[in-house]
Amino acid sequence: MFLLKLLSRNALRHRLRTLLTILGITVAILAFGLLRTVVGAWYAGVNASSSARLITRNAVSLVFSLPIAYQERIRRIEGVAGVSYANWFGGIFINEKNFFPNFAIEPQSYLALYPEFVLDPDEKRAFILDRKGCAVGKKLADRFGWKVGDSVPLKGTIFPGNWEFVVRAIYTGAEKSTDESQFFFHWEYLNETLKKTIPRRADQAGVYIVGLKNPLSAAEVSLALDAVFKNSLAETMTETEKAFQLSFVSMTEAIVVAIRIVSFVVIIIIMIVVANTMAMTARERIGEYAIFKALGFRGYHIAGMIFGESLFIALTGGLTGILLTFPVARKFGEVMGAFLPVFQVDRMTLYLDIAFCFLVGVVAALFPTWRAVRIRVADGLRRIG
Repeated sequence: MFLLKLLSRNALRHRLRTLLTILGITVAILAFGLLRTVVGAWYAGVNASSSARLITRNAVSLVFSLPIAYQERIRRIEGVAGVSYANWFGGIFINEKNFFPNFAIEPQSYLALYPEFVLDPDEKRAFILDRKGCAVGKKLADRFGWKVGDSVPLKGTIFPGNWEFVVRAIYTGAEKSTDESQFFFHWEYLNETLKKTIPRRADQAGVYIVGLKNPLSAAEVSLALDAVFKNSLAETMTETEKAFQLSFVSMTEAIVVAIRIVSFVVIIIIMIVVANTMAMTARERIGEYAIFKALGFRGYHIAGMIFGESLFIALTGGLTGILLTFPVARKFGEVMGAFLPVFQVDRMTLYLDIAFCFLVGVVAALFPTWRAVRIRVADGLRRIG
């Protein structure tokens, strides 16, 4: 307690300078935590991917669809536990600003392959039985104030027209990393409408989701599946769900790398600022350190005071920044929820924050300590300023 009181009094001799330094560290740690969380949110889909699922799409491009008849042929492949399919719908709710992912799915098989989507049994049954029913994530429902039984209109972009849906189920995520901002409805509803309006686009699936009996057989099943449709009019490309998600992230990889670099540059800059503060502090107290030496204090006593003060400043600013990261991240996640649906501060970010606080405190104190320990008593007493 006495040591902490001594360090705080030393640190607060120049209150304005110390408070500004603590503020700088707070902002730096807060910025680092948010930038790291943004990167984590960017990879949320990748991290939430299951090793027991494969994604099969058209070998030419994701833009091109696959015949719905492929489903049974995929099901017969050795190692396949289940098959479902989905179409990206791209519908708009009121206007383009209200973006959220919406998919046409086969409810029973799709939900069986995605146990992380938790639905109330009664709501799930109602969703499966209602051709115009939809299931929405809790975060999406909270965003627009939707409740079970509400009517939701979407304007089609890829599939033109005005589409009416009824909210039959609101799902929650089994894990914190589960995306709760998606919108699912019946593929049959989409297909029946296409048969009447655009028959050539009917009976098509955007992607197939393939469940595996053994996740270790992913490579063998992928090769076998693609071999079945080799030289057909619609050849397939099968990859793990993680690889499929990474293909989207790779399109913006340069942005992610830039964010990572900036996050570390922020820490380096604040390290220089704290080092400058401690250098000024040590220079002003050279006379005091000389008196301490004359009174019999050892070099490690002086080093302890300088390192202690530096760590006190760094940790005070760092812990304040960490505490502020959570409410700021929550608010940022609400604003960016449409684009970063899973936005949460993970433990690794907190560990890095604490590690960098110690690093900044230690590195900033090295040079001032070296100067204070090496100075002779006579030189220190002659020093003015």
